[in-house]
Amino acid sequence: MDEDTRIDRLEIRLTEQDATIEDLNRTVTEQWRVIDRLVRQLDMLREQVEEAAARAAPRGLEPPPPHY
Repeated sequence: MDEDTRIDRLEIRLTEQDATIEDLNRTVTEQWRVIDRLVRQLDMLREQVEEAAARAAPRGLEPPPPHY
């Protein structure tokens, strides 16, 4: 294999690796966007559940029934 062929193969390989890295970067970036959105939604749901639980909780202690 002559040197020109070797260099051409290396350049092709480098180009393919660059394309792969760009694809992976796009994928990771999109995944972080999704994760960020899901974390915000989870926080909102957690707040809603806590508010609903606070509304459903008894306001004060009821006195025991008279037969106690």
